[in-house]
Amino acid sequence: MAIFPEMDWFFKLKDKLNSDDQYARIAHSWEWDLLFAIEADETLEQPLYVYMDLWHGTCREVNIVEDANQTQATFVLSAPYKQYVALLSGKLDPMQAMLTRKLRVQGNMAIMMRNVPTVLDFVRCCREVTDGFVGVAT
Repeated sequence: MAIFPEMDWFFKLKDKLNSDDQYARIAHSWEWDLLFAIEADETLEQPLYVYMDLWHGTCREVNIVEDANQTQATFVLSAPYKQYVALLSGKLDPMQAMLTRKLRVQGNMAIMMRNVPTVLDFVRCCREVTDGFVGVAT
């Protein structure tokens, strides 16, 4: 288990995605990268940008990006830290988060909506590697 949003959490997520048979089966046709844009708020002092290259049920790469404009990720997921906490703790449904713009998605929404099972299973994997949250009592 790992603490979100420490980099170790993202490495654990990469390992989880690469070893999870269910995710591999569901995400077999997903071939788009994404950027987590975790905005600063009262708990997280500095924004954090983390790039993930997701390809056919695996994660090929994960790394910190100093500036969100440095990468041309297909999807950018933006939200304040507290919204990510709500999503990863199960208090906020991922589809509801996107539809209410609590989690803003930049990218082709038609692709995202055609791949709802992949999105939901990605969130399942995220939740399974989450042991806690920086600066938040769990």
